[in-house]
Amino acid sequence: MDARILQQLVRDRAEKRATALATRLTDGVQKLVYLTDKQEEKWLIEAVSQILASDRGRIVEGPDGEWFLNPFNPPLRLILVGAVHIAQPLARIASLAGYDVTVVDPRTSFASEERFPGTHLVTGWPDEAMAALAPDARTAIVTLTHDPKLDDPALHVALRSPAFYVGALGSKKTHAARAARLAEAGFAEDEIARINGPVGLSIGAKSPAEIAISIMAQITETLRK
Repeated sequence: MDARILQQLVRDRAEKRATALATRLTDGVQKLVYLTDKQEEKWLIEAVSQILASDRGRIVEGPDGEWFLNPFNPPLRLILVGAVHIAQPLARIASLAGYDVTVVDPRTSFASEERFPGTHLVTGWPDEAMAALAPDARTAIVTLTHDPKLDDPALHVALRSPAFYVGALGSKKTHAARAARLAEAGFAEDEIARINGPVGLSIGAKSPAEIAISIMAQITETLRK
């Protein structure tokens, strides 16, 4: 690999920018391809979009021969709003699945290193914390507190972001009330419909660990489909 390409990949990684390394198999010519590059050929942009979405490299046929496209995506992130008991196993499971996990909760007695060892903790108010975290298309967001004062401000930011997954803990009745508050705050029906609520796949989960599994499974399903 050319040193300049390697240096650019390092910068892209630091700046959380998605790209693909395209290698022409006939002669080894390489270049980085970005979805925002309007000068690049349409067929290549479309192919790169597909491999970035799947997170899997593959060979594609171009007008000048075969190219191998290798995706370099920013890290997956999971933002948990509420340092509650379900957040503890969920943070661990998500970390094992390759996510950078952040737990947001202004209640420092909950958001503590003792309860979340090795996890990035943010103890600011959720709307300010979420704005600073700047959720992108590689981010999943789950609110867990049941407290509208904490969950709703976070959802306001989440629904205005390109996050690929938004979930909120609570019963159907709780979610209906949440949806009504969001509608009153000016969110459209299709925006509110982005929220997976009640959160998680319906697998009969009861314990915090089982609920965490159901949530992580739904996040995975959304990401991969």
